[in-house]
Amino acid sequence: MKRAFSVALVLAICQFAGIVQAADKADPTGTWKWTVMRGDNKIEVTAKLKLEGDKLSGVIVGRDNKETAIDDAKFKDGEVAFSVTRTGQNGNKNTTKYTGKVDGDTIKGKFERERDGKTTSTDWEAKRDK
Repeated sequence: MKRAFSVALVLAICQFAGIVQAADKADPTGTWKWTVMRGDNKIEVTAKLKLEGDKLSGVIVGRDNKETAIDDAKFKDGEVAFSVTRTGQNGNKNTTKYTGKVDGDTIKGKFERERDGKTTSTDWEAKRDK
């Protein structure tokens, strides 16, 4: 009886470890696309993310295919977080902070930006470009 219980316990631990390991396999590497509204205009946003070990890096592709590096990039337990700082035509810097959960070929989360002293939060959903 003790032996059967011990074997069952070891199998349960191995199965749990497999579930935890599968969660770690979420990978943000790839090209991601989503749409944001700016006034009445739909703007397609593209991010190119790369995970090497535990280091996340990448760029956001903007107008004229200009790439802006992401900052403060993190990826842990299927959660991605990064920020992007752009300089506007007037010279002002604008930072947008993204967070989201990677689930297969989808990232769902929120992004925040500050404008005129107010912080706004918006849902975003990106799809991996295949």
